[in-house]
Amino acid sequence: MPDQTADQAGLDDLRGDCAQCFGLCCVALPFAASADFAIDKDAGKPCPNLQGDHRCGIHARLRQKGFNGCTVYDCFGAGQKVSQITFSGQDWRDGSPEHARRMLDVFPVVRQLHELLWYLTEALTLPAARPLHADLRRILAETEQLTRQTPGELAALDVGAHRQEVNVLLLKTSELVRAGTRGRKKDRRGADLMGARLKGADLRGANLRGAYLIAADLTGADLRGADLIGADLRDADLSDADLTGAFFLTQPQLNAARGSAGTRLPESVARPVHWTARL
Repeated sequence: MPDQTADQAGLDDLRGDCAQCFGLCCVALPFAASADFAIDKDAGKPCPNLQGDHRCGIHARLRQKGFNGCTVYDCFGAGQKVSQITFSGQDWRDGSPEHARRMLDVFPVVRQLHELLWYLTEALTLPAARPLHADLRRILAETEQLTRQTPGELAALDVGAHRQEVNVLLLKTSELVRAGTRGRKKDRRGADLMGARLKGADLRGANLRGAYLIAADLTGADLRGADLIGADLRDADLSDADLTGAFFLTQPQLNAARGSAGTRLPESVARPVHWTARL
């Protein structure tokens, strides 16, 4: 089980708080008419459902209105960081067009950094990763410092290079954690498992980093201790699956999947409302 430390509590700071954000994801990000979105929208253009108070006018009916993609998105707290800290609470609507452009350009950068903060913070809750905790804390502090740079510095940041540095430690973390799982541990890193029939599969301690599990049948599967970083779980069926101790699983991944009241989850994520709600 993860350590119940300040690091675990730190994950709460890496969840989107729309009340402290200026609706940045509803403006900065583009989307195309598809199964996930009912309309086309260009980057930098406000969604027509965005209200003057930065709230979504159809938030309670997003799925019914064809905006499933919005329900699976999470900024990892980047929205409130950019709104309240990077730009000191100045709304993108209140300044010049250049001010709005800078804010919307910076948001995706900080969002990537905050996702890395999520993984690093979670890694520090994993007892098996104790030999790496000093290095994890160092790069966690470096990443947090990057998020607090000026808009100009953030716009020029090479996020990819920093991500590679972080990933070296996350890979080592994964190896240490999965080594504690008994039995043969499957390596399915980057595997194409779209629509795979994995009902009841033994995937304990599996490496599923970046695996394509779109619409896979994982009902009743044992995913305890599996590394799920970057795994594509869109429409995957996790009904009655056991993800206890699975790590590097994010809320957006889980929101994109299907599940049931019997699905067992890590403490770091919440059971999606739509798993049990009647639409």
